[in-house]
Amino acid sequence: MSYFVYILRTSSNTLYIGQTNNLEKRIKEHKNKSTKSAKYVRYFDSVDLVYSETYTTRKEAMQRESQLKKLTKAKKEALMARKGEH
Repeated sequence: MSYFVYILRTSSNTLYIGQTNNLEKRIKEHKNKSTKSAKYVRYFDSVDLVYSETYTTRKEAMQRESQLKKLTKAKKEALMARKGEH
């Protein structure tokens, strides 16, 4: 099973970071503002997946999620820009 760390961009240009083992389902939950969606993203008109990474264990994904959350927005934007160049 794979685990994913992802970044969503909200309609107010803020970033939300999460992790899951089913990326497609999780993004749908956020976009539909379901009860399983993070409360934070429900406040915005829309969210878009702008970045993701894949890991083999939940532990790795959770550690990476924690690392990303500590970065400044500028560093997160730079990371996403680099990933987009590949």
